[in-house]
Amino acid sequence: MKHKNTSNKGTISKAIKYIKNYSYLLLLSIILATVTVALSLYIPVLVGNAVDLIVGKGRVDFEGVIKILFRIGVVAGIGALLQWVMNIVNNRITFHVIKDIREEAFRKIQRLPLGYLDTKPYGEIVSRIIADVDQFADGLLMGFTQLFTGIVTILGTLIFMISISWKISIVVVVLTPLSLFVAKFIATRTYSMFQRQSEIRANQTSFIDEMISNQKVVQAFSHEDENQQEFDKINEELEQASLKAIFYSSLTNPSTRFINSVVYAAVGLTGALAVVSGGITVGGLTSFLSYANQYTKPFNEISGVITELQNALACAARIFELIEAEPQKPDKDNAYVLNDAKGQIIIENVDFSYNPERRLIENLNLNVKPGQRVAIVGPTGSGKTTIINLLMRFYDVNNGSIKVDKEDIRDITRKSLRSSYGMVLQETWLRRGTISDNIIMGKPDATEEEIINAAKAAHAHSFIKRLPNGYDTVINEGGGSLSQGEKQLLCITRVMLCLPPMLILDEATSSIDTRSELKIQEAFARLMTGKTSFIVAHRLSTIREADIILVLKDGSIIEQGKHDQLLKKKGFYARLYNSQFEK
Repeated sequence: MKHKNTSNKGTISKAIKYIKNYSYLLLLSIILATVTVALSLYIPVLVGNAVDLIVGKGRVDFEGVIKILFRIGVVAGIGALLQWVMNIVNNRITFHVIKDIREEAFRKIQRLPLGYLDTKPYGEIVSRIIADVDQFADGLLMGFTQLFTGIVTILGTLIFMISISWKISIVVVVLTPLSLFVAKFIATRTYSMFQRQSEIRANQTSFIDEMISNQKVVQAFSHEDENQQEFDKINEELEQASLKAIFYSSLTNPSTRFINSVVYAAVGLTGALAVVSGGITVGGLTSFLSYANQYTKPFNEISGVITELQNALACAARIFELIEAEPQKPDKDNAYVLNDAKGQIIIENVDFSYNPERRLIENLNLNVKPGQRVAIVGPTGSGKTTIINLLMRFYDVNNGSIKVDKEDIRDITRKSLRSSYGMVLQETWLRRGTISDNIIMGKPDATEEEIINAAKAAHAHSFIKRLPNGYDTVINEGGGSLSQGEKQLLCITRVMLCLPPMLILDEATSSIDTRSELKIQEAFARLMTGKTSFIVAHRLSTIREADIILVLKDGSIIEQGKHDQLLKKKGFYARLYNSQFEK
């Protein structure tokens, strides 16, 4: 319990840091709340005065009552107007804060190491930025709207009640805080329930995201029923967690209302006795009862806010956990900017593993001369893609070093290092936008002529021209209706446009038909001339012309040499190569 309270305080303090940026709006909201409450508290005084003008039958000061009623109307109208303005201010504070939190969370995603993103379901991260922030916004808005007004109302009514009768005020002050104790007792026990609700909601979002993005695979293997059962299971868990959290939190309002009714009855009884004894007028009692009702009402609202805040704080804790996640190590202050890379790459005594308990690459050494074509082959899990991740510095080595042009890549800025590589992966990535938008990602200032020439070099121009609007055709995220081969051609066109000094081709033609592949291989051959190139391939027939072939097994280079040399050795590479032609 103590740990949870400490966690809540930490989450609140983090939220306050964002709210401080809009302290001027916060001050305006407090002033408006104070004036609004003061006006609403002035109305019972006027009502009491009007009651005292109605002494008895035939003894009513109608002129005085009418004047008071007019004054009540004016005060109520001004109060309503200020209440409306206060709500606008509170909305502005809330949504400014939420915008800032979302922007920082998205910026953090750009700076997070891939190791963090690889271990988290994407849908779960999306849920934090969208659903959890929305829940936090609801709690924050309720807090601004009701918390300030409630506190000012309690203080204001207390002052007015004491001015009318301090003895009756003692009854109200002693009994009313019981409702807060009840609210706190329930709220402290519902926090973990709301936290569980947020976690299950994130799992559901993650599952839906996974299923939508892989719907073709689901339908191809007729896995719809199993997926429906899995979704129903998660949905039922969410239903149970939500019902449990809402049920227990909903006990707050009736519990506090019961206590407040007891307070009102006690005030009415003691007030009636005071009227009989002449200690207070009937109008004064009328005003006092109104104040007693207004005094207890904020306790109901604040208890409701406390319950809602438990949900909001549980969601806020998850988004702040993302914002505070350890970012990737920043570039060094004196980091070297790699320009016009020659392409000499030296890998010395490199050890690396994604999981410390599972060894992957050990004591890897390699010296690549400028302009060499290096093919990387090996069975699944041998470390081919891992080497690419290390070259691009998506991950840092555990031991040893990787140097480009004699500079350790940890001393080079990431941006200049990665912009020196042209990368085509087996997994294509296209964003929503036009065909041209997707091609110019690496060179935003490219001319139309440059785009077309790059597309022709990649043999993508012909299929692009067949699209409804050619290069201006808008595609959805992931490429929409484009075939896998066409998507890959667009990714190859990006590289053709940039003409980087070094290349990484990871199964770059795996989704392209044989005829197109031969043409693209020719284009790649021209592109790779004079450029250091790393080629990862499963079809070994595509790497015969490589200057050096690295054969990986269990994270180590077990053979290296040219294609013919490795075949003559009749070792692991020869068996791997010949296995492609066995029946």
